[in-house]
Amino acid sequence: MSRIQTDINLLSRALVLYLRRISEKRLLIMLSIVTGALSALAAILLKLTIGFVEHEFIGMISSWGSSLLYLTYPAIGIFLSYLFVKYYVRDNISHGVTRVLYSISQKNSRLKRHNTYTSVIASAITIGCGGSVGAEAPMVLTGSAIGSNLGQYLKLNYKTITVLLGAGAAGAIAAMFNAPLAGMIFTIEVLMIDLTLSSIVPLLISAVTATSISYIFTGNNLLFLNAIEPFSMHNLPYYIILGVCCAFGALYFTRATLFIEGIFGKTKKPMLKFAVGGAILGVLIFLFPPLYGEGYGVISELLHNNTNALTNNSLYENVSQNNWLILSILAGIFLFKVVAMACTNGAGGVGGTFGPTLFVGGIMGCFVSRFINTVFVSSLLPEQNFTLVGMAGMMSAVMQAPLTAIFLIAEISGGYDLFLPLMMTSTVAFVTIGYFEQYSIYTKRLAKRGELLTHNKD
Repeated sequence: MSRIQTDINLLSRALVLYLRRISEKRLLIMLSIVTGALSALAAILLKLTIGFVEHEFIGMISSWGSSLLYLTYPAIGIFLSYLFVKYYVRDNISHGVTRVLYSISQKNSRLKRHNTYTSVIASAITIGCGGSVGAEAPMVLTGSAIGSNLGQYLKLNYKTITVLLGAGAAGAIAAMFNAPLAGMIFTIEVLMIDLTLSSIVPLLISAVTATSISYIFTGNNLLFLNAIEPFSMHNLPYYIILGVCCAFGALYFTRATLFIEGIFGKTKKPMLKFAVGGAILGVLIFLFPPLYGEGYGVISELLHNNTNALTNNSLYENVSQNNWLILSILAGIFLFKVVAMACTNGAGGVGGTFGPTLFVGGIMGCFVSRFINTVFVSSLLPEQNFTLVGMAGMMSAVMQAPLTAIFLIAEISGGYDLFLPLMMTSTVAFVTIGYFEQYSIYTKRLAKRGELLTHNKD
């Protein structure tokens, strides 16, 4: 065994020496391909693991008792994630994008080795059991850690390690959504990687590589494929209204999230946090079943004008579904999704705000269009278009990343015909939120502590 270990060490040293002889430009291109490929495989593994937990583990528990047990599943997932983090990881792996920003700002872009896989495991348990969070931020942390550790292993300089970290983040987003442009733009816009040719090329290579591998394993399936209504210039003022609504919705989203997580953070007893957070989450899911898990399935149904997805398996299933009832349910889901997400993370779960941002954005778009259609009978706004554009508006305001929002929604829906309303709503939301919030939800925590050094440039 020791001889095998010795041979492996010799091969590793030989590989490092060989790579060091390659020109910096060629080396960066090669490592970008490797980073993108590994990030894609990690993203595929995360999706498969979430699906396995949802169908196998939860199905096994369901066979033991009443179907009402599903209300306890999120708490079980949070508890298992808490045990994994406390006794195995022994490090803080929550808020993945914030941790990546912190590493760039304070740690010379160096992420720990365990970050290459621990977020995948913990978030898969949390989300697979119904935790009301997203998988994208943990995946960004995983992809960034892959790039960072490749650079550290080869003893590269800070600038190159930072580019590889960004390449990992770009590959992660690209693989999660099959959206290479959005992956690259997210890294430039949110992580603030330098906008230079030497940085953009590795990001694009990693994103394209990750997307290609994702296509091979999962196929060219759009996340929100739907029949989009033709865009009408007469509806442009309503998209501006939607942008303003998304901005104020984002203000609530950001401040409520930080406030609730702050309350959990002040509590020193882990079991108390778990008990309170799990109980609140269970009650909210009982009242509004769409809060269970990421919620992408509900958004897909709304994009096909199927509002039954809002009331299935709920207290309101047998109630006459008039427009005002649907509007009340949409408002409740929007308001309490933020509480459910914050309670999931605050109680010990591992997940991000990326997915919930898309979810509440879709809910906001559906609410605004249905409200206008209900109050003004003459208005027949295409609700599926507004649901789609609402996701971009909310992302633009919460993350303060309008370009990422525009290209991501266009790529994951095939909705390039809606480019004008996507641009209009995202821009209005971004400009409006700027009057109330200087920082995005990712950067506000670091800015308060004076630990944000990556956003002092335009």
